[in-house]
Amino acid sequence: MFAAAALRANGYPPLILDLEAEHDTDHVLAIYHVNGYWGALAKSNYTGCRYREPVYRSLRELVMSYFNLYFNLRRERTLRTFSRPVNLKRFDRQHWMTTEKPIWFIVDYLFDIHHYKLLTTGMARRLTRIDERLFRAECLGKAAKQTKDH
Repeated sequence: MFAAAALRANGYPPLILDLEAEHDTDHVLAIYHVNGYWGALAKSNYTGCRYREPVYRSLRELVMSYFNLYFNLRRERTLRTFSRPVNLKRFDRQHWMTTEKPIWFIVDYLFDIHHYKLLTTGMARRLTRIDERLFRAECLGKAAKQTKDH
């Protein structure tokens, strides 16, 4: 939401796009359009699931740039669907940019809107797990969970 607010403050519409995963956490991207091409701002604990330059001709192309790097701790590729863009201007009456209250109304809206499938059932069934090298590279800088001993 912060990235969408920052885009708005810099003259772009406050657009977000929801990425839904299977057996994993969903992500929300703040997206922007420059000269006919899409880019994204994102925060993630994984190295490759962050910023994208505005070089993608379609939203599907942009979303697919995240596909290979979107995985869970079992090393399964998990990205399955994406939403249409949502202009957060629709929530201005609820003061989404400035409220100190939770903004679950945006999350609820994302659950309800249409999402486009990325894979057929057969494609999903044939996906391989990512290898150890990619897993370690994507986790670079990721905070490890603390145990009682630490």
